Amino acid sequence: MTYNFDPDRWYENERSAIDQRFRSGDITARQYEDAIEDLDARYDEMLDRLDGTYQIPGKRTDTP
Repeated sequence: MTYNFDPDRWYENERSAIDQRFRSGDITARQYEDAIEDLDARYDEMLDRLDGTYQIPGKRTDTP
């Protein structure tokens, strides 16, 4: 199975949506700052999970 998720593109799309909400007046400056802070934290957490390669666990030896 291939995994073609682009975290940078995801971030750009999410950031663009937040920017648009702010420009249109749907959210205040404080809400905008909070949304960007939350987005940055989610992005960093995502990168931490995506960092590294997937390894198939070895054969378990503790089963009968």
